Amino acid sequence: MTIRLLIADDQEMVRSAFRMILASQPDMEVVAEAADGVTAVEEARRLRPDVCLLDIRMPELDGLEATRLLTGGDVPDPLNVLIATTFDLDEYVYRALRNGACGFLLKDGSPALLAEAVRAAAAGTSLISPSITVRLLRHMAPDADARPVTAAAPAAQRLVEPLTQRELDVVGRVARGRTNEELAAELHVSLSTIKTHLASIQRKLTARNRVEIAAWAWENGLCAGG
Repeated sequence: MTIRLLIADDQEMVRSAFRMILASQPDMEVVAEAADGVTAVEEARRLRPDVCLLDIRMPELDGLEATRLLTGGDVPDPLNVLIATTFDLDEYVYRALRNGACGFLLKDGSPALLAEAVRAAAAGTSLISPSITVRLLRHMAPDADARPVTAAAPAAQRLVEPLTQRELDVVGRVARGRTNEELAAELHVSLSTIKTHLASIQRKLTARNRVEIAAWAWENGLCAGG
């Protein structure tokens, strides 16, 4: 299956670099580009690409607000949005995830990481730049005095039913960055069993992706260990 992409960035050089990297992938096609947030939202709604790759600081409408309009909680048919930015700021990460983004990358990441993040977004899973993942999630750990507002806060409040012990094992490992293959190896089960557990966990937490599962785990103290 070909992944159809929209690239939005106010710098033509950045758009060209992303287009060159992604269009060279055998399973990807760039179907639209935009230099501002308003055009990005309009083109995304018109073309409905599989993944929208958005910068944050753009004219007319920034990428965070564009994300909310394309995939926020009140959007009836949300798109997959992946944020790519130069600015490694916690506030941007939190807002992007709260607004529905399924990934957050820094522009200085490798081409391989960019392609991996696009594939993850297209599949409905998540990827955050490794350089900010641990810092971000540790900020979400329990704090009796001041727990931050995070992407997982709504999920924690809407727990549909209790997680099983095995599901808790999966959640804790997801929060520490384990892939599905690593989860299967560590828990001595098949890959399909892991996918079944993840689907059940997402339903019970009303979580949209792995990022929200991980955030819920850190907020609820389920990340002890390495």
